[in-house]
Amino acid sequence: MLYPLNTLTRTVIDLSGTWNFLIPDEGQEVDPSKKLKNPLTMAVPASYNDQITDSQLRDYVGDIWYEKEFAVPQILNEQRLVLRFGSVSHKAKVYINGQFVTEHIGGFTPFEVEIAASLLKAPNDLKVCVSNILNETTLPNAVLIENEKEKKVLPNFDFFNYSGIHRPVKLYTTPYSYIEDIVARYEVAGSKTIIRPKTSVIGDYAEVLYELQDEEGQVLVKTSDDEFSIGDTRFWEPLDAYLYRLKVMLKDENGLIIDEYTEEFGIRTLEIKDNALYINGKNFYFKGFGKHEDFPILGKGMNEAIINYDFNLMKWMGANSMRTSHYPYAEEFMRMADREGIVVIDEVPGVGLFNRFTVDVSQNENSKGNTWSIVGSFENHKQVIRELLERDKNHACVVMWAVGNEPAGHQEGAREYFEPLVTLTRELDWNNRPVIIPNIVNATPETDKLADLVDVICLNRYYGWYIDHADLKSAKIHLKEEIERWHAAYPDKPIMFTEFGVDTVSGLRSIHDIPYTEEYQVNFFKANFEIIDEMPYFIGEHVWNFADFETHPNLRRIDGNKKGAFTRDRKPKMVAHSLKERWLSIPDYGYKK
Repeated sequence: MLYPLNTLTRTVIDLSGTWNFLIPDEGQEVDPSKKLKNPLTMAVPASYNDQITDSQLRDYVGDIWYEKEFAVPQILNEQRLVLRFGSVSHKAKVYINGQFVTEHIGGFTPFEVEIAASLLKAPNDLKVCVSNILNETTLPNAVLIENEKEKKVLPNFDFFNYSGIHRPVKLYTTPYSYIEDIVARYEVAGSKTIIRPKTSVIGDYAEVLYELQDEEGQVLVKTSDDEFSIGDTRFWEPLDAYLYRLKVMLKDENGLIIDEYTEEFGIRTLEIKDNALYINGKNFYFKGFGKHEDFPILGKGMNEAIINYDFNLMKWMGANSMRTSHYPYAEEFMRMADREGIVVIDEVPGVGLFNRFTVDVSQNENSKGNTWSIVGSFENHKQVIRELLERDKNHACVVMWAVGNEPAGHQEGAREYFEPLVTLTRELDWNNRPVIIPNIVNATPETDKLADLVDVICLNRYYGWYIDHADLKSAKIHLKEEIERWHAAYPDKPIMFTEFGVDTVSGLRSIHDIPYTEEYQVNFFKANFEIIDEMPYFIGEHVWNFADFETHPNLRRIDGNKKGAFTRDRKPKMVAHSLKERWLSIPDYGYKK
């Protein structure tokens, strides 16, 4: 699936802005062929929850409705017209002029539908019925309580279940013979790169022509062959991005262009060997964050100014990487990561796969039931892996796929669930990127059933917080013991932190090591660094979290999760400065311990 772009043969119309919005009263039926009655105004893209002041509506569980009028310029009547949603959380049914046109399950990947000309008039009425319901079949995974007295979602995860049209809605046109997809495949052989693009075309055409350009727009190759090469390759590097431009043109028998599309892509190599990840033949050290798409008022709504500022804050600190925890981020985010040279671990929404998970991981127990006899998300999990890899296959920034986060990997059935998902991911990825499943502390080296499936042991660990709370001396001892056990069990696999951190209230200060203070947050990370800096097989540190974020109410959560290096509105805590000092002293490549 190609990202919508304006080209000489294509036109994009953005439907972002204000929409009508309705949460139906109990028992109220909505007729898609009629105007919404007494709607609210809602901005798109954004979550609906934080744009309204009614607490009951903010926490509503069920179907909500969006409505928008649009017109199609007559000049576009001779082209194929497509309606595209960047994402709708979590299920969408789409109607045009009262007629059902498509639906999609899953809140974090794009979907689209070709609109038949017979549907259109002026103006056109677009309605989207959105469900925010999560249960044991969905990703994220949750428990749905539904009876005569109440209807609510109990999340098996630690972030707020924001809902709505979270990413741009666009109309775009193509010719009726058009380029459906492009895979920018390549093989590096020294300084030479062999490029083997794979182009999917719908309709009639005489020739596919390729034009490879460098960043300055200079044409390096122009050919109709589906294999060609370039010398003196400029590699895409962390924080030093270089993107080639592959222009694909369809031509008719007279040599006229029918359709064209330009896909930017970077060239780089990946390899795991000697307990390290090598990018372009150099061992890479991950410095950065787990993150959330989360900002006041917007909720999980896509905003390119915030994306840009977050990347600039990361670079200011010396960070070079991040993980799209715990779901695929917006396409705009991924395109900017390519451009800025931010290394990305790309994650599907395989979160909550631990029945009756609690945010205090030390309290999770098997007595709550075997997760894998309860969850029914396997088919949805396969589908979102397909959709993510189809969307992000050409991104140079993506160096690993995370096919889940903190599952009950120690319970019977975990391997049977995840092994075919890992296999599917490897089969779909032409670039052979490593596959990971960030591990929860309950799945120890002795009980975990998934680690031999993955390429890197990724640990989410909170010694000094959930375990050995306020006791950093004991935390260091126990952390070191556990990491050494992982290395003994899997001596050929590198290890990294995909999460570690403590809740910290901005402005709360003390000369003592008191939890929730900014000083304790700084000392927590120093204690962790003392341990991992002794371990040459440890390849990275992703702090949890980049910024504070909203969660559901919980005894451990006061106005959300406070583990950020920045506040929710991006004010730095003390730890941002101490991390900056550390990370600027650590090279991206060849970190010697």
